[in-house]
Amino acid sequence: MPSERRDATDKLYALIANEEDARACKDISDSACRDVPKNFFLILASLVLTKLGDLLVSPKTVLAWLLTTIGAPGLVAWLVPIRESGSLVPQMAIGAWVRRKPVRKWFWVSGSLGQAGSVAAMAASVWLLEGMTAGYAVIASLVTFSLARGFCSVSMKDVQGKCVPKSRRGRLGGLATTLGGSATVVLTVLLFWERGEPSELFYILLLLLAAGLWVLAGLIFASVDEVEGETGGGGNALREAFSHMALLQDDKPFRHFVITRALLLCSALASPYFVVLAQQQNDSGWLLGVFLLASSLASSISASFWGWMADRSSRQVMIRGAAIASSVCLVVGLTSLATTSSLIPSWLYPLAFFALSIAHAGVRLGRKTYLVDMADGNKRTDYTAVSNTVIGLLLLVAGGLSALASLISSAAVIVMLGMMGLIGTVSAMALKEVE
Repeated sequence: MPSERRDATDKLYALIANEEDARACKDISDSACRDVPKNFFLILASLVLTKLGDLLVSPKTVLAWLLTTIGAPGLVAWLVPIRESGSLVPQMAIGAWVRRKPVRKWFWVSGSLGQAGSVAAMAASVWLLEGMTAGYAVIASLVTFSLARGFCSVSMKDVQGKCVPKSRRGRLGGLATTLGGSATVVLTVLLFWERGEPSELFYILLLLLAAGLWVLAGLIFASVDEVEGETGGGGNALREAFSHMALLQDDKPFRHFVITRALLLCSALASPYFVVLAQQQNDSGWLLGVFLLASSLASSISASFWGWMADRSSRQVMIRGAAIASSVCLVVGLTSLATTSSLIPSWLYPLAFFALSIAHAGVRLGRKTYLVDMADGNKRTDYTAVSNTVIGLLLLVAGGLSALASLISSAAVIVMLGMMGLIGTVSAMALKEVE
């Protein structure tokens, strides 16, 4: 990097770091410390692009409306469980594989390009197929999308742990979410301003735009200067992966974290049911833009706040996010059970969705920062792989139970998830501080 550009990067990083010695490095090697400003912004740019892509193909909003548009509404219930579990369940094997390589950024690059290809396949499915056949093709593409995402999830925490100091990781995640959410707000207004029901062509172009964002993110991330790290796991990947399940038995703080994270799934599982209740009251096409805008605004408004707070105490971020999420779920669920839909104002569900999205951003950023900060070296990769695999399996079970319960009452599911979040809040309060 030219000296002028390096100086500008250092100054901007110092401004964000908000300290005199912006190069103060905690928990990373001396050789990596020199490239912290450059790597910080390269990782930030990659994360912003992928977060924008995530919001454009959100299973809670865009993909749900897409399946309904192409005549496959019965598949909507599978979107969130597949999207989340497909990237989590295989992560023990992925983690064992990643651990063998001293430089791990290429796993993230490959995962980003894999997500781009999967989203492009969704666009092709909508263009070339019809009805349930197109719906099944979209679901199949979502499976490959989630698997590619698993490589990004495992490798990102490790690359970030080697390239960004301990007291700056939460700030990095918060800035990325804020910038990605702000860009989505602008894009949402441009796409949905005075627009009626979106056409299939609209969805195709939206998906292709998202695919392009993942390609660009992969190219940028390839420029990260990652130092070589620890390696291990030369044996059979699956055998080694499953051997790490013993962490749940032997490592009490880690086991407590996994239990807490499982209870905090409420913030992710409840969101689609807010949309379902809103659609039951008003199925106009403008709701897609409203909910997408609510999600974007929540991310842009809250993420930096959560990020700065996570650098001080990621445990407190989890506690506060979980408390907000459980409260919103209980209020909305009990109100819907006690009142006929015609008496509930139409603004309630988007507003509640907005509040829940703020809470989910806190829970998500808090538990990610907590996991990165509670371990070092290969143990960080092991923690990530084991916890994600366990949570992925539990998510499938919880998602299936919620889908069955929703056949009786969506409001009852929201109340159930609110109670689960309340228990998760108490569990998070008992976690130890790691910052």
